[in-house]
Amino acid sequence: MSVPELLPWLNNDWRDLWGHPGGLPHALLFAGPAGVGKREFAEAMAARLLCERASGNARACGECDACRWFAAGNHPDFRWVIPEADAEEIESEDAPAKTEKADKKKSSQILVGQVRALADFVYVGAHRDRGRVILVQPAEAMNVAAANSLLKILEEPPATVYFILVSDGYRRLLPTIRSRCRMQLMSRPDAKTAGDWLGPKQADAARLLAVTGGMPLRALAAGEQGWGKLVAALEKALADVDQDEMSLASAWEGLLKNAEAFAMEDMITLLQKWLGDLVSRQMAGRARFFVDADAVQRRLLGRSSTPALLHCYNQFQSARPLANHPLNPRLFLEDLAARYLAAFAAPRPSR
Repeated sequence: MSVPELLPWLNNDWRDLWGHPGGLPHALLFAGPAGVGKREFAEAMAARLLCERASGNARACGECDACRWFAAGNHPDFRWVIPEADAEEIESEDAPAKTEKADKKKSSQILVGQVRALADFVYVGAHRDRGRVILVQPAEAMNVAAANSLLKILEEPPATVYFILVSDGYRRLLPTIRSRCRMQLMSRPDAKTAGDWLGPKQADAARLLAVTGGMPLRALAAGEQGWGKLVAALEKALADVDQDEMSLASAWEGLLKNAEAFAMEDMITLLQKWLGDLVSRQMAGRARFFVDADAVQRRLLGRSSTPALLHCYNQFQSARPLANHPLNPRLFLEDLAARYLAAFAAPRPSR
């Protein structure tokens, strides 16, 4: 962990937070879509609360003892609560040579034991004079028992403890937890700001921003995993609706095998976005995700209809629960391919 820089489209959020007439509450909830920069904002907030030099709405200095400890990940007055599986992934990145046998799969939830373990931290005095900070991310990963345990702490928190909750889906949190936090919806960047930030980092910035819904950090992560070439190859495969389902399934299978960190569920998500764009072009004349595929998609519209496209979209949605564990991945892909091609096989109904 390091003392993070504040992302440019979140500057106003920072000023609003520190300039709030009610001051800082003991519990904050940062909400918004994945990839907008909530975690980075939360880390910047935690660093600022612990910094021993900053004042007003200034950011953490990055130079005091507290900032150095925070950057090293060992500040005694900071706790970061994340799912066990995420913690294991971070540890494996820090120590790739680790050979300890993992007999038990780590949970993707935040468990009640992790929250109960905060008791000593919360109710014992701080090591320094800037209070204590607990960051829970993602907050919706708490199971019911963990959420209820956190609620008990939030009901009567010590004055010197700050809770920062980060959530992609805040509506999944207990209403009682939401009511005890001041929620701040993170600002989304406009297209120019997002492009200016991502452009120097990714050659396929425009394509990646489009398929990730304009979320720069999601686009950055996707680019690092090779999604730029993958999306281009997927567009090419989807453009040919005269091939048979086995050929199309083979093309999809090749993408899944050769692309790093690209799962079957990612494939279905992109297929649904492609179908959604086709419907959007047909009904409103514009697309949201595959913005550079105008000519191809308009050609495909002459081969299908809105009901057929929506039917295919819903079929993919029904298939999503099986995406991560299909009994036979190849047959699963062939079935999806057949459903996709069928949307363009029937004659377009007359108006």
